[in-house]
Amino acid sequence: MASTKAGGSAKNLNTSNPKYLGVKLADGASARPGMVIVRQRGTKIEAGKNVGIGRDHTLFSLATGTVSYRTRRKTSFTGKNFAKKVADVI
Repeated sequence: MASTKAGGSAKNLNTSNPKYLGVKLADGASARPGMVIVRQRGTKIEAGKNVGIGRDHTLFSLATGTVSYRTRRKTSFTGKNFAKKVADVI
């Protein structure tokens, strides 16, 4: 005889915390030094003028100004041209 009733196993109880990625300051928003502009995985958006890049690819403001986004034409190592978004603080 079993001393306790058989219980089922729970396989879906461990979840990771949300990372809250994305654009934090939109185009035209005012930025002060140290404010986070974009949290991202990889450089989907590159750092432009007065924008720094963190260890986890977070873009942050280096100066007081207005956030603006633009596209820059780049060439990959295979010779293919593509557009890349760039964040600036003007």
